[in-house]
Amino acid sequence: MTNVLAQPDQITVIGKGQREIEPATRLLNSPKILDSIQSTPVPSYPILFFQAPTKIILDTIEAATVETSSEKLKKLYPFYTRLGIGTALMPLGELYFNSTRSRAYHYGLHTQHLSAFKTKISKEDIDYLTANFDRTNVLLFGNIIQDNYRLKSKFNYNTDGFQYYGARKTIDTLINQADSANKQRFQSIGGELTFEGLNGDTSAFNYAINTRYNYFFTKPFKADSLDKWNSREHSAGINFKGWYRYQHETFYGDLGLRFNGFRHGIADSVLSALDSGMVTNNTIIDFAPGVLTQMFDNRLKVEVGAKFSLDIYSKTRPYLYPKVEIKYSMFNDIFIPYVGINGELKQNSFRRFSELNPFIQIVQDSLRNENNLFNFYGGIKGTLSKRISFNAMASFGRHIGMGLFVNDSIKINTFKVVYDTVSIMKVEGSLSYQLDEKLKIDGIGRFYSYQTN
Repeated sequence: MTNVLAQPDQITVIGKGQREIEPATRLLNSPKILDSIQSTPVPSYPILFFQAPTKIILDTIEAATVETSSEKLKKLYPFYTRLGIGTALMPLGELYFNSTRSRAYHYGLHTQHLSAFKTKISKEDIDYLTANFDRTNVLLFGNIIQDNYRLKSKFNYNTDGFQYYGARKTIDTLINQADSANKQRFQSIGGELTFEGLNGDTSAFNYAINTRYNYFFTKPFKADSLDKWNSREHSAGINFKGWYRYQHETFYGDLGLRFNGFRHGIADSVLSALDSGMVTNNTIIDFAPGVLTQMFDNRLKVEVGAKFSLDIYSKTRPYLYPKVEIKYSMFNDIFIPYVGINGELKQNSFRRFSELNPFIQIVQDSLRNENNLFNFYGGIKGTLSKRISFNAMASFGRHIGMGLFVNDSIKINTFKVVYDTVSIMKVEGSLSYQLDEKLKIDGIGRFYSYQTN
């Protein structure tokens, strides 16, 4: 048995020494990998897409040509005037003035004058009252045009002086007691205002309101005690119109009121055996609904409606009138046949009768309204070329209470109004030729046939 001695696993040595540590330095660069071995890129294999090459050959299109002219927009002159003179010393004058081009405003003046003097009438050495006259019309107008509304206004003044000619000067009758009794002058002052509300879309509701007033009067007497014995007439009206378009149909409706008040002298009083006072008031209420439809690319147009009128005069009477019109465009508007029927209640007035015949005298119950029971018409119109157009039509109507003029048995150079039922047939043909805006020739022929009861 042997014993062996050895050192342990850990040895501890204790001693003294000197070790130097180098100072640390700051690295200013960012760390990065320094590797001399380059990485191999990973290849990608996209789906292959094969497209056969194509070649497009376009036809040659000629360049568009635009006709230009050195001429600018035609100059609009602010006014024109016309002067003339005829036989028997008959001067003529006309003046028209407007505001030329403007998008928002339009205004102007139009006045006309025609007169005749030294119109001596003699027959078999007998002198008759002369036929001197003078007529002057003045019209002022102004319009405001905006995107959503349109405002129109008119003001007019008319004067018409004349003599009740035709009576012999040598006969001292009731019609020739004084020179002033043979002279007359009609004067008229009036105005009109129209407002149109436009929504800018035909499929929206649009409307228009029209108001008008007119004062018509005759020459007053010189004597102050007779200042109320001239004829005076007030006319007024208001009308509301609305329309709405839905697809191919346009629905519309008119609602209106017409008033006419005539006064001569003092009511229920007498000035002479041939002149008594007269006061009449006449009111009409109108309502006219309807619908207009267009079909077959707007070639066929059909309008169907009715008009209801309430006559408030000595008695109150209602009236109902048809309103139908059908027309069809053939061969691009070369021929347009049309047919229709309508009617209306026409309001008679002293002003309207005097425009037809100034030598009238109004007596009691002389201002009755005219009942146009129906008017049936049909015809064909169109264009034969770009310069020639035509229209041929015929109509037949029946008028109840139509005013007619007959000679007065006492005042032989005046007329009075009588009423009768009249059937009227009319045949009309017209042909128009227009070379340009400065040359237009119209030929119109009309034939009338009247049948009274």
